[in-house]
Amino acid sequence: MLHTKPKLKSGTEAQLPRLRFGLVTILLGGLFLASNACAESPRIPPAATRQVDFHREVLPLLARHCARCHSSGKHEGELAIDSRQKLLAGGGSGPAVVVGHSDKSLLIELVSGGDPDRIMPSEGRRLTAEEIGILRAWIDQGVVWENGLALSAYPTARWEPRSVELPPAAAAAPVTDNPLDRLLPPYLAKQGVKVDGVVSNRVYARRVYEDLVGLPPRAADIEALEKDTRPDKRTLLVRRLLDNGQQNARQQYAIHWLTFWNDALRNDNRGPGYIDGGRKQISVWLRQSLEQNKPYDQFVRELIAPSPASEGFVKGIVWRGVVNASQKPEMQAAQNVSQVFLGINLKCASCHDSFVSEWKLDDAYGLAGVFANAPPEVHRCDSPVNRVIEPRFLYSKLGKVDPKAPLAERRKQLAAALTSKEDGRLARTIVNRLWARLLGRGLIEPVDAMDNPPWNADILDYLATDLVEHGYDLKHTLELIATSRAYQLPSVGAPSATEKDYVFRGPLVKRLAAEQFIDAVSAAILWKTDPPNATAGQSGASAGSPNGASSNSVETSPDFSKVGPRAALADADNLARALGRPSREQVVTSREPAATTLQVLELTNGTTLDNLLKRGAEQLVPKPAAVTDQTAVNQLIEQIYLRTLARRPLPNEIEIARGLTGTPATREGVQDLVWSLIMLPEFQLVQ
Repeated sequence: MLHTKPKLKSGTEAQLPRLRFGLVTILLGGLFLASNACAESPRIPPAATRQVDFHREVLPLLARHCARCHSSGKHEGELAIDSRQKLLAGGGSGPAVVVGHSDKSLLIELVSGGDPDRIMPSEGRRLTAEEIGILRAWIDQGVVWENGLALSAYPTARWEPRSVELPPAAAAAPVTDNPLDRLLPPYLAKQGVKVDGVVSNRVYARRVYEDLVGLPPRAADIEALEKDTRPDKRTLLVRRLLDNGQQNARQQYAIHWLTFWNDALRNDNRGPGYIDGGRKQISVWLRQSLEQNKPYDQFVRELIAPSPASEGFVKGIVWRGVVNASQKPEMQAAQNVSQVFLGINLKCASCHDSFVSEWKLDDAYGLAGVFANAPPEVHRCDSPVNRVIEPRFLYSKLGKVDPKAPLAERRKQLAAALTSKEDGRLARTIVNRLWARLLGRGLIEPVDAMDNPPWNADILDYLATDLVEHGYDLKHTLELIATSRAYQLPSVGAPSATEKDYVFRGPLVKRLAAEQFIDAVSAAILWKTDPPNATAGQSGASAGSPNGASSNSVETSPDFSKVGPRAALADADNLARALGRPSREQVVTSREPAATTLQVLELTNGTTLDNLLKRGAEQLVPKPAAVTDQTAVNQLIEQIYLRTLARRPLPNEIEIARGLTGTPATREGVQDLVWSLIMLPEFQLVQ
């Protein structure tokens, strides 16, 4: 029997081969994909080839990108990553990771965008190729997880110290002895940041004088530095400003840093609580400690387990009337100790479990109990919950507090645990504050949120371990920072409010603090000074000068013999308050740098500054019509410029200034000239 093909519709027979080929291709492709589901995909970034650090590199990635949906009781897709065990257990889609095989791990497939419908994280910024490479290396290297660590939706920094190995010096980098200069170049190269050379001697001198002792350099000081031919002249200048053996330098350093510590420790000359004994000053102890350059660990111990001279900090403020449970003195002590020394905010946890960190109500009450005569009753949102918490430290691994010990002994136990060399967080917190003070922005911001990631962990950890290795000498750390290339780079403006990932490009331009501004004005018009033509370099350097200075080197020793009363030692007046000096009823670790309308009004119409300028004009022009001819007026103008801006005026500036002073010069005209100069950015900003 003859078999014939059924007739097909026109054109269909010609399409059969193509249809069969397409079907076969799809089937074979499916089999290929199925058999290679876990094979390397070209869209998945390669694993990092180095050993990765779980706590420093992996944990922040998991906390930032995964914890919000997969930890702390929220387990989307039935996946929990609170611990290594839970991560390995996987979720509704099976195991999230395959130990030793990132190429077979679902986690890597999802964060790489392999499935467009299941890209993780589902919201927010995607992981970069480098970050995915870190996760891959972590999985390939065995999914190392710190024992006992539970992942939180909030960033959590380690408390242990971390040693940093210095990288080799970059071939093109300037040769220096400062270890920070070996840690910064790799960061700048990675960020693609190209920086200019260091600032001029004039700019540098103003920076270190204002940052280290809170006073402007004299014109003679700047000229001396510019004439000095020694390659390490800037280091020598910093050391002289921080010289413990030079009484005037030691005193001016202490007075300047009183401002920083008075803000942080809530210490002031007057204020609520001082009159009725509900508050106690620590001013004498604090100034002596700074003048002695007391080791920081001892400084902290004497504040937490205090003598009568230093007990004001933990005593707090005994407020009148009905007080919320979270503001009782023992809770104030817990809040202030954790904030100032550890960069931890316990204020939220003092009322209820924190919404912004991992700290719980019990943690706050446990620390508060160290400072109480008896364990305080726990209150949640100011309502008692009928239980007490035994005294304890936030980090129990660093040391225990015996709940049955007397109050003084408990404080000593807490002080010992907090200042243990194993407590890397204490050192990190203070070096971060010093970096922020000198460069305008911390390695971690805000400086009271030390669980946030630093923009450079190596610099932070190196400074912290170096501080401990040098006996907690804060002046040593200040010298290290102030002589680094990072500090000497040209200044930049504040980062944009929309800039999410901060990149260091140089120190920020800083405004003079209230006390610095008032001191600078006083130095310009009230304090005694050298004749306008005197210079520091006329006598040259002695043969016995530091570092074997040659005879053509100019000594740069600062002269503070003519410094008058400093603003940091005075009560706050309207001008100081308008310029940002706080009331110090709360811990203040950084002042708002932005100018305000109140500051503008006080600087233009305030009586405090006006009276200060009048007194200065009376000294500059002792008798009316005493400065009569043009030569004398020009000399007076030059003197005012040297004392306010530490430079001589330009010819056109002399012409403008004569229009203000008049010829003969009047006190009112001189006052107007000084006011005009101190309003200039050149006077008010530290570039």
